[in-house]
Amino acid sequence: MGVTTETFFRPAEVARERVNLPATLFNRCLLALNHAATRHAFIPIRSMQYQAIIDESEIIFVDNQGYAVSEGQGGRLIVLPWDVALRSTRDSLTAPVPIEIIYYNSQGHEIHRRLMSEFPKALDRYEAIQREARGESVTASVLPFRPA
Repeated sequence: MGVTTETFFRPAEVARERVNLPATLFNRCLLALNHAATRHAFIPIRSMQYQAIIDESEIIFVDNQGYAVSEGQGGRLIVLPWDVALRSTRDSLTAPVPIEIIYYNSQGHEIHRRLMSEFPKALDRYEAIQREARGESVTASVLPFRPA
């Protein structure tokens, strides 16, 4: 099994919002991460042409079609992250999970709304594939984006 390194750029933040994720969705993210061969779980969201990358402190969503170069380094721009650092404040596994959504553009609310519909379906497909086969290990690097 090989390891691939992917690079992601974090654009300038426009706004933040605190919301609650349903416990079932968050717990499924933790399961995907716990079963990953590395510190990241990569979940394709084909219906949106996005990819979710889950790690212990955040879940980032990137556009698979978008590519950027900053200071000679190429990678994908993060479209929307969910900062899950607040999760330690929940009282049980069935309680909603407080998160912060970080917006990088004016379409962030619409993107989040659509992710709440499409991301669980993508997790369904990912879980089915994981039960049947082993995937390639992937690691992630998140860098600040400095437009040229």
